[in-house]
Amino acid sequence: MSMSFRGVANVDIRDSIPDWGPYEQPKAEPGSPNILYIVLDDVGFGALSCYGGPIETPNIDRIAANGLRYGQWHTTALCSPTRSCLLTGRNHTTNGMGCISEASTGFPGSNGHVPPECATLAEILVDHGYSTAMVGKWHLCAQDEMNLASSKRNWPVGRGFERFYGFLGGETNQWYPDLVHDNHPVEQPSTPEEGYHFGVDITDRALEYLGDVKAIAPDRPVFLYYSPGCAHAPHQVPREWSDRYRGRFDEGYEVMREQILARQKEMGLVPQNTELPPLNPIGTFETRSGPDGQPFPPLDFTRPWDTLSADEKRLFARMAEVYSGFLSHCDDQIGRLLSYLEDIEQLDNTIIVVVADNGASGEGGPNGSVNENKMFNGVPDDLEENLSQLDELGSTTTYNHYSNGWAMAFCTPFKLWKRYTFNGGTCDPCVISWPAGIEARGETRDQYHHAVDLVPTLLDCLDIELPETVKGYTQHPLQGVSMRYSFDAATIPTAKHTQFYSMLGSRGIWHDGWKAVTTHPTLSGWSHFADDEWELYHTDVDRAELHNLAAEEPGKLAELVGLWFHEAGANQAFPLDDRAPVEILTAPRPQQVAPRNRYVYRPGGAPLPESVAVSVRNRSYSIGALVDVPDRSMLADLLDAGPSGVLFAQGGRFGGHTLYVKDGRLRYVYNFLGIEEQTISATEDLPTGENLILAASFEKKGEDPPGTSRGVLSLYYGDHKVGEGMIRTQPGPFGLAGAGLTVGRGGADAVTDDYSGDAPWTFTGGKLKRVVIDVSGEPYVDLEREAVAMLSRE
Repeated sequence: MSMSFRGVANVDIRDSIPDWGPYEQPKAEPGSPNILYIVLDDVGFGALSCYGGPIETPNIDRIAANGLRYGQWHTTALCSPTRSCLLTGRNHTTNGMGCISEASTGFPGSNGHVPPECATLAEILVDHGYSTAMVGKWHLCAQDEMNLASSKRNWPVGRGFERFYGFLGGETNQWYPDLVHDNHPVEQPSTPEEGYHFGVDITDRALEYLGDVKAIAPDRPVFLYYSPGCAHAPHQVPREWSDRYRGRFDEGYEVMREQILARQKEMGLVPQNTELPPLNPIGTFETRSGPDGQPFPPLDFTRPWDTLSADEKRLFARMAEVYSGFLSHCDDQIGRLLSYLEDIEQLDNTIIVVVADNGASGEGGPNGSVNENKMFNGVPDDLEENLSQLDELGSTTTYNHYSNGWAMAFCTPFKLWKRYTFNGGTCDPCVISWPAGIEARGETRDQYHHAVDLVPTLLDCLDIELPETVKGYTQHPLQGVSMRYSFDAATIPTAKHTQFYSMLGSRGIWHDGWKAVTTHPTLSGWSHFADDEWELYHTDVDRAELHNLAAEEPGKLAELVGLWFHEAGANQAFPLDDRAPVEILTAPRPQQVAPRNRYVYRPGGAPLPESVAVSVRNRSYSIGALVDVPDRSMLADLLDAGPSGVLFAQGGRFGGHTLYVKDGRLRYVYNFLGIEEQTISATEDLPTGENLILAASFEKKGEDPPGTSRGVLSLYYGDHKVGEGMIRTQPGPFGLAGAGLTVGRGGADAVTDDYSGDAPWTFTGGKLKRVVIDVSGEPYVDLEREAVAMLSRE
């Protein structure tokens, strides 16, 4: 609320009285604590060492030893939805985040836009004198707004964060990230060969932001949202971190689950009677099919360890080693933050919250993956290919993910993993430390809570009420409850009574110690939600949801199912969506500019995100570059002066295509999901002259399998064909996020190893004027004649 001027303004300033009140920046209450909000990604209940897990996280352990661990803290089972809860204190579908922001559906509960009526914690705190900054993964912005021509209203700087350094989408390459600094894309400051890693980079920035504020105003509190994207795929980390875990996972995930559960019982994190559910708790492709005979999702089948070959065991164990090294490396960066806060004597008066956004991820499927993008394209992983990349896991040449047996292990003692509303997807680590405000040290709390409860908790700690309006918008009431009562009172009963869940067709409801949950497989395409089987569990005593009481307590089950429908309606959770990844990710979504048949791009500028660039999926297309190529005799006195470099590139090593010049000839590569670099080379040297058209034209001949186009790719100099060959194109995106389009240079991560020289492989030795991509389906020769006619008129 703005303040009115209370001074006196006369004709002469000497007779006037100033009032600075309306113009001063907000100031926090003296002694207000800093807040360090650490949000881990795809880290299940049984991964961290302070939760009985096998992964060494000494700095998170230190935070837990200085505060509290919660044994029944929950999430929505997916990234964007949970992150919206963590920052607003409202349920995910109330926030419009029924799924990840890349999977918005255009309905109120899943539109991909957190409404201004659900203000973020940053928006609230900045008005109370806090300095706010964020580094890492955002994932709360719809795809159509992740570009430089879009509104920035839902970028971090538009939602209360004064500084931002990180990436906007769901994941990024840790060696070649899609970096945004405040409101603009930037290049990474160094290369992997020079020691670059995203986790180190964002920590450097976080320390810089903290230092900038504290150097000027040591007592001004800071809210730092630290969201490293670890340990989401790709699991990429320097080899020395993975090698620390050599041999530790050789006994397999089933033995690991038993070891983790034993430690959890010893720590008091779960009841002593807790048992482990089976590896495949809701069925397999052999035992279960959909209402219309649809197959059980092959992604969600876990292979028993004793059925694996020796090579497979070696591969799967290495996948777990790389994941563990990745998480330990992240913990080391968290240690840098703790050391800094300690050095400036701010650690005791900093509220530190460490959480994970959902359970461990099963997206690697039964065999793991060397390129997670295959899942988004509906292409199964190949064990032979995975084995061939075993020694490269975690490096710049893989985009890897472990097999889903490890997801079960890292979610011990629960069923399943991320995406599911069983506890494997929703019950996750939560550590809170505040030495100046919490007397308890190293204790465990058993009260039931959820991600929506953290904003109310932090506001309670700061003695701040939710404003009636923020930025002029009347606020939706907080839907969480404060956890502060539990800080120094382990025995007080849970203050929460009800929490509903809905994710990708999986549904659940918890109420006063009981939980009803469906067995509907996520991403299955089964539909027929009215036919779902509901199971009933008394989670106060059965955390692993092993003993289904539906037959014994039909009244209780009916009560909870009815309550789910009430909560789902109140939280705008309909319609339900269980479609497959390719169908979800390629569904039409709004664009600022309608799709067209012809796209014109010029050299320079930031990479164009795939969501707003030309789409060549499952169609014929032509790529034409208009260039001037000088006579080589004029360049005889120049070294390597012939034309060379990238004319057009989209995507990268794990899926993409590029048109470029090497050794004086035109080349085109379509990299099919990192599996195959399909190369077509011209049989003749480039001609010389002005306004030359160098082109690649793909004529679709058919689909095999559906969505994967096959056809002939031809190269042209003008209307003269100089090469051709058969290729296949991807059915889905080149990447969940990133996969930028560039003209006149390549991206940081090369589409092909055939490029000459060092990144960014800029086109030199000629002048590139523009690139035109046509997706009308018209024959290339007709398009080329039209282009020549157009040039003659210019």
